[in-house]
Amino acid sequence: MIDYKTVKPLLFRLDPESAHSIASGYLKAISAMPFLHKKFLQNNFVNAPELTQDLFGVKFANPIGLGAGFDKNATLIDGTEALGFGFCEIGTVTPMPQDGNPKPRMFRHVDEQSIQNAMGFNNDGLFKVQQRLKRAYPAQIPLGINIGKNKNTPQKSALDDYDKLIRALHNLGDYLVINISSPNTPGLRDLQNEQFIRALFERSKSVTTKPILLKIAPDMSANEAIDLCSFAIESGADGIIATNTTIDYSLVKSPKEIGGLSGAVLKEKSFELFEAISKELFSKTTLISVGGIDSAQEAYRRIKAGASLVQIYTALIFKGDRLIGDINRSLIELIRADGYNNITEAIGADRR
Repeated sequence: MIDYKTVKPLLFRLDPESAHSIASGYLKAISAMPFLHKKFLQNNFVNAPELTQDLFGVKFANPIGLGAGFDKNATLIDGTEALGFGFCEIGTVTPMPQDGNPKPRMFRHVDEQSIQNAMGFNNDGLFKVQQRLKRAYPAQIPLGINIGKNKNTPQKSALDDYDKLIRALHNLGDYLVINISSPNTPGLRDLQNEQFIRALFERSKSVTTKPILLKIAPDMSANEAIDLCSFAIESGADGIIATNTTIDYSLVKSPKEIGGLSGAVLKEKSFELFEAISKELFSKTTLISVGGIDSAQEAYRRIKAGASLVQIYTALIFKGDRLIGDINRSLIELIRADGYNNITEAIGADRR
């Protein structure tokens, strides 16, 4: 077992992508050694009746998931479980492999405990990811698949990219996520419109009965977000994930002029938009909150605001591999303190 406080200064001397590669190798090593994997599970994975719930016809042992972008290529699923996550969302996957944007394309804002990334959907492409998922699914934890269009796919053909991905992957995960909210693929956020969403869900619902969720950007007004999400649900979306990264560069002292910000600086912006959406749609769909969540208290705030699940990524970089277990154990205490027996009683408590 390696103490993250010891290795963090060493990792932070490296550029963020190199550090991520080392962390990924570490998780693969854990998965390859059963005794070590078991030890990590014992330390990190919380499976308690207070946290268990059924969603999408699947059992979630705890509500803390790994957000998309960490495991882009479905190579770290077992390692995700070892860190204590109750579910994992891989991707973003595109039909064709792509290298992503030029480097450097990921930057730390250490004082703000935030990351700025302009990765650009770098991934191994549909075929390779599909082959890995065929070996990995069903996994020990629920698995989501985040999908997006290729950078070089023209807007008029974007629907075909998503259709191809859904047809190939829908039986290899527990839910799918439509990503049209990343700021790192030119024109992608322009697809956050009613015409595209209607066509997308009409086509996808003819292909699969698996849940398909829409992930939205934080950089729109509350009214715009509510209208968009409401229309998506009417068109067949099974849930909303709010939010992706932000292009509000005023949130950090020394921003780059590319990419999106995640981490602590996104916390309030993400929460405010999530809460606005939840006030309108809590009883109508499944909501997942992501953006700046770094503690049990923040996770619980999102849960009481209406989130059935929450996702974490950036906080893992700054706080280390014991974070998820700590959050889940503290969540149990918070649930009990409010007199609840199970997390489902706390979900949306602020909406009632």
